Amino acid sequence: MTRRKDPWTSLAFDSWALGMEASAVIGLRMMKLAAGGAAAQTEAQLMVSEKVAASLTLPMLAATGRLGATGPAIAAGSLTHLRRKVRANRRRLSKL
Repeated sequence: MTRRKDPWTSLAFDSWALGMEASAVIGLRMMKLAAGGAAAQTEAQLMVSEKVAASLTLPMLAATGRLGATGPAIAAGSLTHLRRKVRANRRRLSKL
């Protein structure tokens, strides 16, 4: 008898991983903002523009079915989309 993989369990782990990466990005961003100067101003503007873009992009992807057709598929697609963005920010901010 084969066991079916519960999609919600893997989504829970992926959500946890996204949270860990996001907290690292928050810490890195706060250090950059705390340093002040032109780099901090640029980072603040980038952060706000990313938030606005994310608030428009993800619902559009969901509405057009590009994230999936089932609940677990939509949730997984959303997490994949968000983790890609968070990972890119972590890599960019980690460079010294």
